[in-house]
Amino acid sequence: MRHRSLVILTSVLTTGALTLTACGSRNDNKGGGSSGKTEVIIGVDAPLTGQNSATGLGIQGGVQVAVDDANKNNLVPGVTFKVQALDDKAIPASGQQNATQLVNNDKVLGVVGPLNSGVATQMQQVFATANLVEISPSNTAPELTQGKNWQTKKVRPFKTYFRTATTDALQGGFAADYAYNTLKKKNVFVVDDKQTYGAGLAKLFTAGFTKAGGKVAGTDHVNTGDTDFSALVTKIKNSKADLVYYGGQYDESEKLTKQLKDGGAKVPLFGGDGMFSDTYIQTAGKTAEGDLATSVGQPVDTLASAQDFIKKYKAAGLKGDYGTYGGYSYDAATAIIKAIGNVVKDGKIPSDARAQIVDQVGKTKFDGVAGPVAFDQYGDTTNKQLTVYQVTNGKWKAVKSGTFNG
Repeated sequence: MRHRSLVILTSVLTTGALTLTACGSRNDNKGGGSSGKTEVIIGVDAPLTGQNSATGLGIQGGVQVAVDDANKNNLVPGVTFKVQALDDKAIPASGQQNATQLVNNDKVLGVVGPLNSGVATQMQQVFATANLVEISPSNTAPELTQGKNWQTKKVRPFKTYFRTATTDALQGGFAADYAYNTLKKKNVFVVDDKQTYGAGLAKLFTAGFTKAGGKVAGTDHVNTGDTDFSALVTKIKNSKADLVYYGGQYDESEKLTKQLKDGGAKVPLFGGDGMFSDTYIQTAGKTAEGDLATSVGQPVDTLASAQDFIKKYKAAGLKGDYGTYGGYSYDAATAIIKAIGNVVKDGKIPSDARAQIVDQVGKTKFDGVAGPVAFDQYGDTTNKQLTVYQVTNGKWKAVKSGTFNG
């Protein structure tokens, strides 16, 4: 994902917030509860209220199931795991503040999140300075792992950052290939929300679509929070485009597609994983029929490896959408927990535990609920699976799964 974050101009947090060191030496069994076990916290950062909250709560839920499993199975002897979930509201500055709060807590030995790529850009340095591992189940902006010049020279910016979702470099091309070669669309109107995720994905889709032979009938941008797209609808209709590609989240695209169809432009809207949510269909209603979205991995409901996870998620009454990133969040938390198990023995936490855990996560290799879990030299997942979904009879239906190599 992903993903977009609201642009909020704030003063940069003090340099001290960015230069926090990893917590110093720890006392044996520090934080132990009545059970005599050491308490270790897995942090979560995601939008838990407001925009994108359905997806953010799915991330929190996925981590909770992983932690519950670890405790039930005594995965790390001498340790009891707990979840501390912080709400970033999809705001970069809030994510940065949350990262600082998590770093300052000795008990936090790993973090899952954030949802949005724009938020991640403000969190990475905080975690890196503290040697605290961070695994996002949804960030897809290539520069997060491969540097700002990733298209010409890949350089990993932060060794503490990993992700279980594949990047927009593949997702954008995968969508472009499907649009041109399967849908047989020749003229696309491209719109984005000017955010890290949305603008980046739209750019990569455009490059892939034109390389395949398609033409761009027009381009435009929207602001996050916009609700009136009448002027944009007129531009799209006049362009004679046979497809609209949208880089951004479901919050705006669900309204755009409704106004587009109601305005007489009977063309499908195609987006990325930021649009892939049941909320999109619920809000757009019948006008969403025929729209498309790509998302990472394969449909979790169809995976035999995920059935036990889904059962537990539902039984626990957890909120949010587990279908988008819940499985990837479970796998991210499990990777951290397994790494902790290789570092923490009998509940005793070494003074350099955080740094050791980062190294152990880099060596991760196991079969997760959403697919194989391992990371390359950049911290990117080695699982490159992607899926195109289409709204059919009011539900997202997988129409193609595969990989894309460019």
